[in-house]
Amino acid sequence: MPLRLDIKKQLVQRTDRVKGVDVHPTEPWVLANLYNGNVYIWNYLDQTLVKSFEVTELPVRAAKFVSRKQWVITGSDDMFIRVYNYNTMDKVKTFEAHTDYIRCITISPTMPYILTSSDDMLIKLWDWEKGWNCVQVFEGHSHYVMQVSFNPKDTNTFASASLDRTIKVWSLGQPTPNFTLEGHEKGVNCVDYFNGGDRPFLISGADDKLVKVWDYQTKACVTTLEGHQHNISSAIFHPELPIIVTGSEDGTVKVWHSTTYRLENTLDYRMERVWSLGYAKGSNCIAIGYDEGCVMLKIGRDEPVASMDSSGKIIWARHNEIQTVNIKALGADFDMADGERLPLPVKDLGSCDLYPQSLQHNMNGRFVVVCGDGEYIVYTALAWRNKAFGSGLEFVWSADGNDYAIRESTSKVKIYKNFQEKSTLQLGFNAEGIHGGALVAVRGTDFVVFYDWDGRVVRRIDVAAKSVQWSESGNSVAILGDTSFYVLQYNRDLVDEHFASGGAAGEDGVDDAFELQAEISERVRTGVWVGECFVYNNTAWRLNYCVGGEVTTVVHLDRPMYLLGYLASSNRVFLIDKEYNIVSFTLLLSMVEFKARISRGELDSAMELLPQIPKDQHNAVARFLEAKGMVGTALAVATDPDYRFDLAVQLGDLEVAQSIAQTLDSTPKWKQLGEMALTGGKLELAAECLSRASDFSGLLMLASARGDRAGMAAVAVSAAAGGKSNVAFLAFFLLGRLDDCLNLLLDTNRLPEAAFFARTYMPSAITPALVKWKADLAAINPKAAEALADPAAYPNLFPHLDEALRAEKLLAAGRDSKVPAENYLEAAAIAASTMEGGLDGLLARLGDLGLGDGEEAEADEAPAASVPTPAPAHHVHEEQEDEEEEQEDEAMAEEEEEEQVVPPAPPAPVAKPPEPAPAPPPAPVPPAPQPPAPAAEPEEEEEEEDPFGDPEGEAEEGDGAGVNAEDLDDDWGLDADGDEQA
Repeated sequence: MPLRLDIKKQLVQRTDRVKGVDVHPTEPWVLANLYNGNVYIWNYLDQTLVKSFEVTELPVRAAKFVSRKQWVITGSDDMFIRVYNYNTMDKVKTFEAHTDYIRCITISPTMPYILTSSDDMLIKLWDWEKGWNCVQVFEGHSHYVMQVSFNPKDTNTFASASLDRTIKVWSLGQPTPNFTLEGHEKGVNCVDYFNGGDRPFLISGADDKLVKVWDYQTKACVTTLEGHQHNISSAIFHPELPIIVTGSEDGTVKVWHSTTYRLENTLDYRMERVWSLGYAKGSNCIAIGYDEGCVMLKIGRDEPVASMDSSGKIIWARHNEIQTVNIKALGADFDMADGERLPLPVKDLGSCDLYPQSLQHNMNGRFVVVCGDGEYIVYTALAWRNKAFGSGLEFVWSADGNDYAIRESTSKVKIYKNFQEKSTLQLGFNAEGIHGGALVAVRGTDFVVFYDWDGRVVRRIDVAAKSVQWSESGNSVAILGDTSFYVLQYNRDLVDEHFASGGAAGEDGVDDAFELQAEISERVRTGVWVGECFVYNNTAWRLNYCVGGEVTTVVHLDRPMYLLGYLASSNRVFLIDKEYNIVSFTLLLSMVEFKARISRGELDSAMELLPQIPKDQHNAVARFLEAKGMVGTALAVATDPDYRFDLAVQLGDLEVAQSIAQTLDSTPKWKQLGEMALTGGKLELAAECLSRASDFSGLLMLASARGDRAGMAAVAVSAAAGGKSNVAFLAFFLLGRLDDCLNLLLDTNRLPEAAFFARTYMPSAITPALVKWKADLAAINPKAAEALADPAAYPNLFPHLDEALRAEKLLAAGRDSKVPAENYLEAAAIAASTMEGGLDGLLARLGDLGLGDGEEAEADEAPAASVPTPAPAHHVHEEQEDEEEEQEDEAMAEEEEEEQVVPPAPPAPVAKPPEPAPAPPPAPVPPAPQPPAPAAEPEEEEEEEDPFGDPEGEAEEGDGAGVNAEDLDDDWGLDADGDEQA
């Protein structure tokens, strides 16, 4: 269509008959009131149902948003008005408003009023701040009042449409109409006001299939729009676009030019009759209500028609009105804050004879071209005087200033120099668009052809493009696609040399005319070149810039904004939103130029610019250098200590990293540096770093690898003090400091481990560890504590204990001996030997290795055992090998009876016969003094004798056992022989 307004469906929702639609002014919502009595709110961006109201069982013919109150107001055939809060879904108010069907509700844009019209031929004004009182009734129509509409220029007046074939204009406070407009031959269904400020128009649609535009000042019919084949149900002036939209019961929606009244487009979505149209001020969307559902359309684009020249003068178009602002008007002392709206005074520059769809300055800013409606007009920028005009679908400027090109059709492009036609390009393909700059780019379906301004083919590039943008120097070009954009370098000298030598360009142009610099996987919405830096915003509304293939984000925009240009004098990039608010963000030209020179390989030249870059931006410079592989230079430029440390680690520069670590004194940094020092073989530095990082594990490994006993001893002490008990234990153990190992286990309350450690390595310390374990365990499980056996009281349960004590004493004497290196493996193997030849053979081997004198030292007499306490209820017995137990149990039992002096014991309980589920043993009885039991001959039985007591469960007097084998079996997982059950 001549206006070239793109129309896109945003929502198609199938429902029952939709009698009315409304668009929310701020949320992406469309409101639909249905003939079945329901009201729905749909999100037209993600096609989801937001809210649903079951209003009544009768038709709901009217519904409106009141965004400032978060309300939905409905009117239905039960004559009631209902008010809902669309956030909470609460019903705010219900009242009977009319005596017949309610046809229309309209909301005052400035006052707390709503107007309702009905089949009772009345219009009523309601004030919600006065308890929804009816403050005025308007009478005058002689048939159903189908629609009412407030005048946006004067909210004290409104118009009404009735089936009595008239349109009446009213004023609030007056009971009679100001005047009546007559001209329709049948009932009038709809009325709406023009939103622009230049024409006092309103529009009406009727059952006579006609749409009429009225001048309500002269009360004359301006024009009549014909084309629908059935009743007109809705007609509106679009608030943002130069169009009239009408809907009819013939099922079509027609779009008309609001200035020329030419039919631009007809839409038919095959959803039966059209009943209503809706719009919101500030939006390009149109909602349509059909018999079979609703449709949401987006017409045109949200991007404002505006342009900025290199001096900061901005010109934009609001409909046909042209306005201008100048950034320099703020003054040199004005402090611009990033993202803040600039308080620029707006001046009216003039008007345009056509509806502007694009507006663009030439390179020197002297001229501005306005395109639209299939025509173009060139104006002078200062006085807004007409310089040139003509027909054309598109218009682009050259980089020289006064040259331009026009796309007259899909197959013809004309080139002008100094406003005089010079050449014509007869294209062999359908041109979808043209783009200006150093070359003329003609865009096809999936390729771009570049021509010079003399009409010669420079190069064809096979890429599906949406736009082409040149840098000011003409050395770089960005080709923007749907999903990515490409940055190319133009080899101007090569192309000029080719044409100067008389070379002819082939079908694809000059080889090597362009060289790909970068491909960035982002879709560009708008972009501008700043030197050799491409600044753009993407679909996520992030403001980025690209230099040398590296993308840097400047800011995340909080709303859709569009790039205007860059002012080098203020180092700021300027953007505009759809409400024509201007904001700016800092973009240092020195930074951009620095990165551009680095990308070209001009390091020395780039470093000359470094003093011009503020210190707080040096880290950003360093990160760019790092991305380019210049880590050493990045280290010299960076100022952040953490970042400099990371760079030093990348370079392997231990000295710089150490000095930075000393400044930061950070544990992770010391640890990282220690690992790097270990990798580089710098053991002294590694030890210092690991010590500062309190990395006891690393220090233990380092001391072990170096054979540093003093260092390991220090690690053990430090680790114990630092709560790293595992590391401290291992260090003490490697040093052979078994006493410290045992004490550490006891101090950390690892009492079971301490007892077993003593049993294995320090049998002389079993009793102290066991006493502490039993005391601790008794607080939790007394029965389990009583089951623990002390070797001092029950040596029969600990075979070879005497030999273990002798070995402990001997090994303790030789533990500090230093074994020659050549004997280390043999000495280490002793620990794993099976003691061939008995203890004497082991002692002899130790002597041969210099770990002792080869003879067993006179063992001190074992300390006299205190009088044993009565036998515990149960014993935990050391794990023994089955073969040893079978050979020695009987002999040990005989030795006990003949030699052991049994302490007084309580009377033994009578054993109970074995039961499937043994009961717990009876509580112990306090012991009474008794004489020693006479030695008794062991009874021969089929089963082996239980070392804990009589196998029948009856302890003989004075045997010191009293343990029931069945109890032991069930409670501790031992069989009757004292062995662990499988």
